[in-house]
Parts: sequence; C-alpha cells; structure tokens
Amino acid sequence: MTSTIDPTTIGKPTKDGKTSRRHVRTLTGYVPETDATGKEKWPVGDEKVWKDGIPTLTTDTPAITKSVVNHVHTSLARQAYNLDNLGAYQASALSVRDNLIANWNETQFHYSRKTPKRAYYLSLEFLMGRTLDNALLNLGLKEKYQDGIDKLGFNLEDLIEQERDAGLGNGGLGRLAACYLDSSASQELPVWGYGLRYKYGIFQQLIAPDGSQLEAPDPWLQHDNPWELPRTDVTYQIRFYGHAERVEGMKAIWQGGQEVLAMAYDVMIPGYDTKNTNNLRLWESKPKRGFDLQSFNAGDYERAVEASNSAEAITSVLYPNDHTTFGKELRLKQQYFWTAASLADIMRRFKNTGKPLTEFSDYVAIQLNDTHPTLAIPELMRILVDEEDVPWDKAWEIITSTFFFTNHTVLPEALEKWPVPLMENLLPRHLQIIYDINLVFLQAVEKKFPGDKERLARMSLVEEGFPKQIRMANLACIGSRKVNGVAELHSELVRATICKDFVEFYGVSKFSNVTNGITPRRWLDQCNPGLSNLISETLNLPKAAFLKDLSKVEGLLEHVDNPTFQKKWAAVKQSNKERLAHYVETRLGFKVNTRAMFDVQIKRLHEYKRQTLNIMGVIHRYLTIKDMSPEERKKVNPKVVFFAGKAAPGYYIAKLTIRLIVNAARIMNNDPDTKDLLSLYFLPDYSVSLAEILIPASDISQHISTAGTEASGTSNMKFCLNGGLLVGTVDGANIEIAEEVGESNVFFFGHLTPAVEDLRYQHMYHPVPIEQKCPPLARVINEVASGRFGDGGVYEPLLNTIRQHDYYLLTEDFDSYIQALKIVDEAYQDRTEWIKKSIRTTAKMGKFSSDRAIQDYAQEYWNIESTKVA
Repeated sequence: MTSTIDPTTIGKPTKDGKTSRRHVRTLTGYVPETDATGKEKWPVGDEKVWKDGIPTLTTDTPAITKSVVNHVHTSLARQAYNLDNLGAYQASALSVRDNLIANWNETQFHYSRKTPKRAYYLSLEFLMGRTLDNALLNLGLKEKYQDGIDKLGFNLEDLIEQERDAGLGNGGLGRLAACYLDSSASQELPVWGYGLRYKYGIFQQLIAPDGSQLEAPDPWLQHDNPWELPRTDVTYQIRFYGHAERVEGMKAIWQGGQEVLAMAYDVMIPGYDTKNTNNLRLWESKPKRGFDLQSFNAGDYERAVEASNSAEAITSVLYPNDHTTFGKELRLKQQYFWTAASLADIMRRFKNTGKPLTEFSDYVAIQLNDTHPTLAIPELMRILVDEEDVPWDKAWEIITSTFFFTNHTVLPEALEKWPVPLMENLLPRHLQIIYDINLVFLQAVEKKFPGDKERLARMSLVEEGFPKQIRMANLACIGSRKVNGVAELHSELVRATICKDFVEFYGVSKFSNVTNGITPRRWLDQCNPGLSNLISETLNLPKAAFLKDLSKVEGLLEHVDNPTFQKKWAAVKQSNKERLAHYVETRLGFKVNTRAMFDVQIKRLHEYKRQTLNIMGVIHRYLTIKDMSPEERKKVNPKVVFFAGKAAPGYYIAKLTIRLIVNAARIMNNDPDTKDLLSLYFLPDYSVSLAEILIPASDISQHISTAGTEASGTSNMKFCLNGGLLVGTVDGANIEIAEEVGESNVFFFGHLTPAVEDLRYQHMYHPVPIEQKCPPLARVINEVASGRFGDGGVYEPLLNTIRQHDYYLLTEDFDSYIQALKIVDEAYQDRTEWIKKSIRTTAKMGKFSSDRAIQDYAQEYWNIESTKVA
C-alpha cells in the first residue's frame, strides 16, 4: 500500500468550501502559554540558556565594529583583503538590521500581548528611499557607526551611496505611504503596511541621443536586499479565473482556474527616538508548482516553465503599461493578488486573538490608499460569506466598519474602472459580489430618492456602455466607513464633484479631510543635516525635540532679524547648492553656477502638473535675454533651472515634454550670449535619493498645476521645510502653505478653481487664436515649431494640446506666470529680505508633519492608540 491522491480534486475547495490555512503559527508575535496558576511557561528548552542568548542592541563602537566584521566573515564569506565599498555597505546594513530585528521582535511581542486595535495601510506604492541612513538616524546610532566604520577603513557616506533606492513606487502616492509608515512607528502606533515586492520597480529612466525618454528594467534587487526578511513559511494560495457556483444564502463556491502563491517579505520600519519598530509586509508571487516535469520530459520546454513565468509576472513590474488587454489584466491581477494575500494575513492575525468575527472591526482598521486596493472590499465579503458563514447583512456591517478610503484625485480619467468582461473572466466570484452589493445599495438609494433614474445611473457601481465598467471609486466610497481628501480644497472638490451624490445620500459627516504631511526625519534631518544642526543650535534644543514635534521650529521667528543667524542660514543653502552642483558635474559632466538662483520642478510628468508651462516659460526667458543689449543683460538675475521626473511609458505627450526640455537645454547651455545667465538641466532617473539632493538646494520650487487638479502635493512641503520659496497656483496644499507662511512669502499666479470650467467652455465654443490671446506664448510655440530646438515637427502633438482646446489653460495662465517669475527675480535681488522669507517659510511648516496627519487618521478614523514598547 501507499498514499494516493485523486487528481480530479486538485485545485478544488474542500467539502465545507473553506481553504486550508497554510500559515498556522504566527511569526509576527507569539504569546506564551500559562500553567494552572497563571504563570507563563517557557515554550522549549532551558529558559535561562535561551534568555542569555537573546541579542541586545549593538550601541557602542567596539561592539559595532565586531558586528560588522562578523557579517563580513560569516554573512558575506569575505575578508578585509577582498572587501570593497559594496561589501562593506552590505555588512554594515546587516549589522544595523540586527538592531532593527531586536526592536522589531520586542514590538511584535508587545502588540501580541496587548492585542491593541491595529491599522493596516494598503498601498500599491511605497517609495521608501535609501534605508541605511534613515535607520541609523532613527536608532540614534549614526555617529557611533560612523566612528566604527572609519576605524574599519571605510567612509559611511560612501557606503550610503552604494545603496540602491527600493523600486517600490513612482511618485507622491508612494512617498506619502512611506512617510506615514515612518510617522506611525515614531508615534508608537500599531500600524502595518502591505504592498508588493516588485522585481524591477517602475523602470530606470535613460535619455536617448535625440532627447527622448527610454525605459529600462530597474534591477534594484540585483544584489541581495539586506533590509528585507524573507518569510518562506508565510504563504497564501491566491486563485484567478475558474468559475463561481452560487449556493444558498448569497454564498458561492469558487473553484478551478489558476492558483499562485503569495510569499511574504518583511521590511522593518524603525520609529525615531523609540524602540517601536513596525512592519511593511511585501508580497511576491510564486508558482504553486514551479516546474512541469511531464512537459519537460516530453520535450516541451517552454510549457514546462509557462506556469512559473505566468505567476512570477504578477510582481515583476510596477504599473505595467495598460494600453493592451494583457497589460490591463496584469494590473487587475496585481491588485487582487496583493489585497487577497493581505486580507488572508490580517484575518489569520485576528483569529489568533481568539475573538469572534463580530468583533473584527474592533481590532482591525484598513486604510485604502487610493482606489488600487478597493478589491479588498469584495474579497473580505467573500471570506466572511463563503468561508466563514457570516450572513450577508452582518458581513456588510463588518466591511463598512473596517475600511477607510483616501481619494487622491478628482481627475475623471484617473478614477479606476475595470471592464466587466475582464473581471468576469479573472475574478468571477468578485463580480457576483459586486453585483449583489450594487443591487442592495441601489435599492436603498431608490428608497431615499424615488424615481431618480439619473441619480441611480451615476451612483451605480456599474457604468453602462460597451463594455460595461466597474467603478472602483464608487465601490470604495460605499464600502468605507469614512472617505477623505488630502487637502482642504481637494476635500471640498471631492464633496462637490465626484462624491456629490454620495454626500447627499450618506450626509457630509462621512466625507472629511486629512491634509498630507511629510516626515521631518528624512526631509529635514537626513536630507539637510546642516539646516537641522543650525535649527538645533539656534533654538538650543536637542534634535529629537523638533523632529518629533515640528511646530517647535516656529521658534526660528524670534531670530529672523539676527544678521549672524541670517549669514549661517545663507551658508547652509549655499553648501547645499554646491552639493547639487557636484552631483551634476560628476553624473552629467556639466559645471553649474552655484551663485545663480536655483529653480526646481520635480514631479512625475503629467499635463496637469504643467511641466510644459515651465519649459515654455524658460524658453520665453531665453528669447527675452537674447533680445537684450549687453548692458541690459548685466541686470538679469542669473538662474539655473532643474527638471526631474518620469513619464509613464505609454504617455506620449509627457514624453514629448521631456524631449523638448532636453533639447532646449542643449541649445541654451551652449549659447555664449545666455549660458551665464540661464542654464537648464534635466536630471534623469528621478528618485527619493535625488530629491534629497535637489530639495535642500532650491531657492524656488514650482508647483504650477491647473487650479483644481492637484489633490495636495507633498514636494511643496518638502521644499518649504528646507527654506525654498514656493511659486505656484492656488491649488492643493499650496493654499494651506500660504495660510501658514503668509502670502507675502509665496508667489501665486493663475486663475482660480471656480473659473476653470468656464474657461474650458470658452476654449471649446468660442476659441480665440493664441496669437491674439497670448502673444508671448505664441512666439515661444512658433520658435519650437520652426525647429530652433531640434526637429519642430516632432513637437506638433505637444504644441497642438495648447493650440487646440488647451484643456490645462496654459494660454490663460502664461502671462500671469511670467509676471510672477519677474516678481521672484526682483525679490531675489534683496538678499537679506529673501533670506528672511526663507527662514519664515521653514519656521511655519509645523502643520505639515506627517506625525500630525497620522494622528488625525489614528484618532478620527481608525480609533487606534499609541502603545509604547518599554
């Protein structure tokens, strides 16, 4: 006899319809058993031997050097004779990680004992930046490690440069998520992040000889990532395709199709000046059975690895191009894979508390960062109804007490929708659940607004058309307890536009605001240590005082008129400009005039962010200087303009903008008439680490989106915290920054949000030729079209977005924009007053700490409390 398996049962659910839990014991906190007297029992072996062997923090220089050398010899199997900077970085990182793990273990044990309510932050992006420097600062060990690494013959700053930015995000959405994780740990809040472990990130940006953007894979995992901990025993089976068979009580059995494994990788998130160390759990897709031996033996080698390749593709790339059917399906697969694995993990952790499912929302809050994780709502319904036998109405009650939704855009094209045929094929059970949710919801709407068919059509989860589409923003809205925007203006627009019907149905209390924030640990102390040191010295405060309570920097206002302090402030800015100039010279080979004004715009490329307006303004400045006499040029304020940012691979107009910037730079930077007065640089492959060099060096930064299109922005906060003044439209968080720092310290221009729709109407039905409406812009466009900056015909699609319809109102705002830049030039000439503006700006940025924002979420949304690890 032998054991046998019925092949027909493979891939089918068990008789009771439940899937087995692969991960029984938790590795993220373990509560000891007790004996009859209530005394804790040691689980295995000799308790004293175990406790003597538990590692403690490595905090003195001899212990640090011993730890690093130990990792050189044991983890890397190398020696002093063959150790380079990369090896020294890896050994140092592993040594630091040992400290993080010691704190992490204590934190998870503490959470498991206390069983507090936890919040889970679901984000498709986590733009973490480099970890080594941040971890050392948060642990308070940077100086000790610097000393130890010096003794070993290496330089800490050189080792920090060896680290690649983690390729887990693209822009503001992912950087906000990273700031919130840092603040959660620093505020000692029990918050975990859940995301995907992308093998190649978004892409590495290269610039072709003709100036266009090229995309290459970003092999950020080429060398082992020392900051992650593979959890080979934390795996969940995730199903796609197949068929769903309805049974009684709104339940169904979903079976067949493809199954892949989600495997966890943990990244420790240290709090600043605290032991609390939270977790970011990333999922990687793996095949359930990696190799088809039968196909291989039959000579069909491609089919032998087909299943493996299909599974691994899910977490290969962030935001695969969705201009193809395959790309759309892969994106939807990513979103379900991530949310299903995360919910399985959250449910397992909740069950370990021994509490009934009726108390799920008393212990779990889940924040949806934009619409990407919205599939978590029908997935939790599936788990509760199909697997846990919870009645539909009770399950929906749990759902609407658990989820919270942050909306990040009011742009209609950015609100996710999925074709019904695609969802029906890929996630048949979830489509059934969405239709059931929709029916119950629309019946409630019709009861409140009888006969209002147009309202029903607008609020439905299903948009009629060919094909029909599932509206994810509507699903997130009705499935969440609260919905928030990310700046005061944006939240008002959410209530007044995309959620207007829902506000009328639910009442305004469900819709609120949490203005975004940034972590001062990375965006002041780490990226600008000179300024952080100056603030500490001037206020006579330890850094921890203002890095954990940013409102304390307001004390700088008492020193704003002190000439000695002003000189020190200016010296810090000059030092940062020289650091940026050194970066440009070593990476691009160009010398930068550090005595000129530095003007920076760094954002992902998008028409609404209006990098096109900026480059048109730069070309206008170039043409104006060219027209001047030598005497007039002597009065010109020298300026260096920096752009950085990536365009989505399929976004043709955004890529043309990059091409124009690069080719305009080639002409301007080689023009003997103007190159000392105006130079232009596009810095490729924008990242957090590049931002940390650019932001402290800026004199002004540009945040010039069409009014009403930018939800909040966070780079505006980073620039202002570092003493850079703001040029912008009355949009997003620019408004709240101006309220804090005073409008005399910002440079506003452009039309206001209420005027935008009417202006677009006029463009459509009463167009005025651009030559008549805005002659300066018309001249710039004609110069580009005539070939002054390379083949003018290439730019015609970009130029036509301005000539025809001009949806983002460049023709309306250009004159006002140029005037604002003239005011900037005049203000910059008065150096003392400019430095005062810079000091006042930094001093009033306390409101924009992500510590404040995360406490808003904790207290007003998630209802969780700080729990300090002793």
